Formats: sequence, C-alpha cells, structure tokens
Amino acid sequence: MNHVKITELRKWMAQKQVDLAYICDPKHIAYFSGYESDPHERVLALFIPLEQDPFLFTPALEVEDAQNSTWSFDVRGYLDSENPWEIIGKEIHTRYGQPGTIGIEKNVLTIDRFDAISNGLIGTDSFIDLTAIIQRLQLIKTQEEKEQLLAAGKWADIAFEIGFQAVKEGMTEQAIIAEIEYQLKKQGVSQMSFDTLVLAGKNAASPHGTPGNTQIAPNELVLFDLGVVWNGYCSDATRTIAYKKPTAFQEKIYQITLEAQQTAQAAVRPGITAAELDQIARKVISSYGYGEYFNHRLGHGIGTTVHEFPSLVEGNDLVIEEGMCFSLEPGIYIPEQVGVRIEDCVYVTKDGCLALTNTPKELIILN
Repeated sequence: MNHVKITELRKWMAQKQVDLAYICDPKHIAYFSGYESDPHERVLALFIPLEQDPFLFTPALEVEDAQNSTWSFDVRGYLDSENPWEIIGKEIHTRYGQPGTIGIEKNVLTIDRFDAISNGLIGTDSFIDLTAIIQRLQLIKTQEEKEQLLAAGKWADIAFEIGFQAVKEGMTEQAIIAEIEYQLKKQGVSQMSFDTLVLAGKNAASPHGTPGNTQIAPNELVLFDLGVVWNGYCSDATRTIAYKKPTAFQEKIYQITLEAQQTAQAAVRPGITAAELDQIARKVISSYGYGEYFNHRLGHGIGTTVHEFPSLVEGNDLVIEEGMCFSLEPGIYIPEQVGVRIEDCVYVTKDGCLALTNTPKELIILN
C-alpha cells in the first residue's frame, strides 16, 4: 500500500475541493493499494475520500486475496448476482454521506460505467478528471520504485540471454518467444509486461510487427523487444542482433541507430525537455538521410505500466526531472529490407541517467 502517494493525492483533492476519488484502472488501483488484479468484466474499484478511510470494492471471489495484500483498510465484495453499482452507491452514502465533487479517470472510465456510477450517486453531478494528478504522482519514482524497476530490468537482461541462445537456423520467431517465456516462468517470472516481439529479417521493418513462423536465416538481423513484470513494476528493452555475418548495409543501419540511442541517452539530465531528447536522436538519424524511416516517438514513461506519462515526442516541452523513468528507443525501419531498434529505459539522476537494462548494445553477431 502506497501511503505516501495517497497522502499526496489527498493534498491535491483538498486544493481542488474534491470530496472523493474513484480509481477504476486496475494498474492504478494496484499503484495506490498494493492489490493487483485483472477483474476482466467485473467491477474493481478504489474509493479514496478526502479525510475518512478509503475502501476497496472487489468481486466476492477476490475479497480474501485483497485482504491478504498490503491493503490495510476495508474491502467490500459483491456477488455476480448483485448489482455492483447499487452497492457502490449505498456504500458511499453510508460511509461518506453525499459527496459534492468526485474525481474520476476520464482516460479509462467508459461511458456506460460513468453513467452507472452517476445514477448510483443521486444528487452528485460534479466530476473532475484525475488523469493529470495520477500521471504526476507516477512521474517521480521513489527509491523503492527505482529498486523494483532495476530488478525488472535485470530479468529483461536474462530474457535477452535466453533468447540469444535460442537463435539457430530454422528456429521460428514464435519458437524463440516460447523458449524465453518458458525459461522465465521456470525461474519465477510469471508475467511479461507486453507481448514479446522476436522479428527476423525484413519482418523487423514493422515497428510493432507480429511474430509468426518466419524462420531464422543466415546473414539477417533479428529484433528482440521484451520486458517482464516484477513485483508490479515493468521493464522494456529492445536489442537487434545479427545471425551470421550481416551485410554492410545492415551493419550501417545498425550503427546509425546505435549512435542515435547512445547520443540521446548521454544527453539525459534534469532540465532538458522531452522534445529536445526526441530531437537529439532524430537529428542523428536524419543526418544520415534516414529520418523518414524513424516513424515513432523516441520514448515513453515506464513504471507499474509499460507505457506511462510522459511521451518523448516533438512538441512536448515537459522538463525532465530527477526520478523520472522513460524509454529511449530510436529505430530505422526500411520496408522489405531491414529494421533496427535499440532501447533502454533509464532512471534520471541528478546529473545524468542510469540504465535499467545492461545487455550490450554493440552489434552482437551469433554464429
């Protein structure tokens, strides 16, 4: 349970005259409460009032798990045969009276669920968006969060090692993914932070390609994009390696991408902006004439979810601060020819940054 962040949220609520915060994103519920769950179609919610005790609202089959988590306040369950929104309305009125203004997550709350909770809270018609404050609270990582992110990064490094060892002529992309995830599960890692990508040859020219039955072939590049969830925190890293000797063109594209990634990483420090970091990497790639083939942002925040605020992209003048964590992942994708991406996530220090993954970035050639 994150007492510090709940306290900070309540300070904001007091300033904005918000009586009650309704958290519905399971990842954000875990961030504040310490209880992790995927409720699927069922209702999972965290209610944080300005002053009184908060409570978790879970399906009945999850009540015991929630009570055994780090959450130290009440847990209210409901049966599948019951109407959760009627129960929520009664619980809120019983516990807190008639709330004036309620904070909601506009970026994740569906219209039908907004209507349901509004109808259950007769007399409440004032709502305020929590998105920006939650993003702000997640933006600066605590020392404990930093340690969890470093641990998740070490497991990503292990995943790369497993994947590289699995690369053999004739192995398919899917078979390599299966080996990575099987070996990680044997070692206690139960969840990847996103669908693992292994893309061989020209398939890597699609930034978010779909791995399939393409076989590893000599003299081609193979792109690995992966991450794990460890104690609720995510890792995310990308390496592109060569199987047998790469062509001169493949190696050229790799070295340009590497220069862009390392130049951007060396520039990270408090005071620079997100847009400036994006431009630094983009300028390197454009200087070699491949700017049109770097067709996505430089990076994104990372923490309890793999894609968090901020976005490192042109136009974002957010000033980088110590304690922020984000990815740096330039890429060059030339359709039907070659794709290269190199990525580390970093933790911003007082005068630079610390990489959360440490697999070498110089071109690895497997024989």
